[in-house]
Amino acid sequence: MIDKDGYRPNVGIILCNEKDQVLWAQRAQHDSWQFPQGGIKEHETPEEAVYRELMEEVGLAPEHVQLLGMTRGWLRYRLPKRYLRYGNKPLCIGQKQRWFLLRFTGEETDVRLDLHDKPEFDAWRWENYWKPAQEIVFFKRRVYQKALHELAPLLFPEYKRRVEKQRQN
Repeated sequence: MIDKDGYRPNVGIILCNEKDQVLWAQRAQHDSWQFPQGGIKEHETPEEAVYRELMEEVGLAPEHVQLLGMTRGWLRYRLPKRYLRYGNKPLCIGQKQRWFLLRFTGEETDVRLDLHDKPEFDAWRWENYWKPAQEIVFFKRRVYQKALHELAPLLFPEYKRRVEKQRQN
């Protein structure tokens, strides 16, 4: 499903533990790491897509997480030209994402990367909240920064106070 502007609707998932670290996952058979994410199917809400993607990618059910918040609107990134599939119609030029912040309430053994024939990820770890914005592939970096900054006040009250003070100045 591609919108009229060429963007594929997608959800991004920032899953944090009790120490406010985030789940950072390595793409299967690649040396790249990212947050879980995935496309929104036709007739599916973004929230429904989050729970489906959580199960598909990291084996977590709704009872393993608590929804803390989501970005106010869509965050977009364009794909580099080398990743565009010009033979596909309509042409997808990038993704528009709603980002969700979830608190992990399960046990670490609940995280399962091996539930499908072709797993999305083959490793995962807990990482500092801000580190993924520095490590993600360059064309997704701005979206990661925006999502993390917008959702940070839900975890870090001091961050919220600092942002509010900056807006007043």
